[in-house]
Amino acid sequence: MDEGSLNRRAVIKAMLLGSAAPWIMSSTALASSCDDHIVRVGGIFAPDSMNPFATWSSFLPTVFTYDFLVGVDAQRHPDRKGIAKEWSVADDNLTWTFKIWPNLKWSDGQPATARDAAFTYNYLRGSIGKPEELNVGWNNTDGLQNVESITALDDETLQIVTKKPTRWPLDNWTMIVPEHIWKDISYADARSAFRNDPPLVGTGPMIISEFQQGQFVRMTPNKHFRTGQPATAGMILNLFQAADPIAQGLKSGSLDYGVSLTAAQWADLSKDPEIVVDQARVEQRNYLAFNTASGEGAGSTKALQDPAFRDAIGYAIDQKAIVDRAYQGHADLGVGIVMPAATDYYSDLSDIRRHFDLEEAARRLDAAGYRDTNGDGIREDKEGKGFQLELITGSTSGILEMPIAQVQFIEGWLGQIGIPVSVTQFDSGALSARSAAPAKGGGGWDLLVKASWLSPSAHDLLSMGSGSGQDNRAYWKNDKFEKLLSEIDVTADLKKSQELVDQAARLIYTEAPYIILCYPFVLDAHRKDCFEGWGTQNSLWTYYPFDRVKPV
Repeated sequence: MDEGSLNRRAVIKAMLLGSAAPWIMSSTALASSCDDHIVRVGGIFAPDSMNPFATWSSFLPTVFTYDFLVGVDAQRHPDRKGIAKEWSVADDNLTWTFKIWPNLKWSDGQPATARDAAFTYNYLRGSIGKPEELNVGWNNTDGLQNVESITALDDETLQIVTKKPTRWPLDNWTMIVPEHIWKDISYADARSAFRNDPPLVGTGPMIISEFQQGQFVRMTPNKHFRTGQPATAGMILNLFQAADPIAQGLKSGSLDYGVSLTAAQWADLSKDPEIVVDQARVEQRNYLAFNTASGEGAGSTKALQDPAFRDAIGYAIDQKAIVDRAYQGHADLGVGIVMPAATDYYSDLSDIRRHFDLEEAARRLDAAGYRDTNGDGIREDKEGKGFQLELITGSTSGILEMPIAQVQFIEGWLGQIGIPVSVTQFDSGALSARSAAPAKGGGGWDLLVKASWLSPSAHDLLSMGSGSGQDNRAYWKNDKFEKLLSEIDVTADLKKSQELVDQAARLIYTEAPYIILCYPFVLDAHRKDCFEGWGTQNSLWTYYPFDRVKPV
């Protein structure tokens, strides 16, 4: 790195500070991050509170401050543990033992022990069934109904005993909080009024020290972090509503790392010698859902309730074209409801996979009784009505932004096989309301193109097919699938869980209430002139790699 490079960054940053990016005036000093060693990050996030019991929107940044007991990444990568160093389950598949890192401390210097973990879970358990139950935020009671007891046997040993076998002790994403901070917070306040204002107290590498809603979150290094104080002087998470200022900030040098980039921005940034681009597999899956409801909230035709109709439509969807053209290659081909990022459970279903073939789609529609009998180019359903399907779509969030091209492709392919489609785009709130369960006012549409992003746990992977689940956007009901899901929910053995997930994934693929379009990658980029140690296989489930980034 030469002096000219640093001067260029400083000049461009000063220009940016003076005009195009007023948000950075309140979040950073004018000095280059090469000088102050503060990592500046940009992303499309909208945290509204630092209280994980009251909101879903603040996972980032609170995951930098609070550890999980285990978490997703600890199961994938041995170097990305939570507060549990190791764990095991007894032969009864009910009694789990977790060993907490020895001599662990909270950021305020007080000991962090198994008693804090027990407090966090029992704090949630104690609210179950009460009017103020803690069921509205990231830290919630889901899964705790199947817990018999949670006990700190000593400072370094946590025991969780479940009523039935389950992998919940590993697959829960509860952030462990300090008892000495939270013990006096009422349930009513925890789920609403208590904002948990900075500075927070946690065991993670970065402690949230300042929060300006809609602008930035400032973090300082935790000197008591279990692997040692992080080498950077801190971190600032700049909050954006769109990706353009993130790409601009990376090019100018006002940002060191940016996530949620578009394919075009990623390609442009890849040409900059000061920038390294990367992409990561995540749990996002884009899907086409059929409205399978038969009563309240049903679509315009009973054909949507027919697996043969839905299966035929599956042959009219070219997932490769969606990946290559709509995502410019930054996605995996859609197959089943389990995505490649869920490495414990993924299968490419090669023995039952459909292939793109418009002629085959047309043949199957004919065979199922959906023909064009009057020669007008439009097929009729079994009641003699011509098809005119309404497809609804929209973006759920910045991360789940979806290119309209994939919807246009679907509209075109279905039109070619005699099924005209009209497309209606909604904003996030309206789309959520329209695609909600009929009992909650949703439904009335025919096709839905949407994205979901849940955890890689067996239950979450299959929740799209659960008749009682809010993630079942197709309103699909199947007794055999429900039986498999109920078995999975009381299975602790990974091998058995894998077998059950595979059976369920094959069943829902064959019945086709959903056609999975693709599994998009998350696109990010970082500059290399101020910091190093960015690593690979980045994750949005944890603070990696920000616990090990260091100044150049």
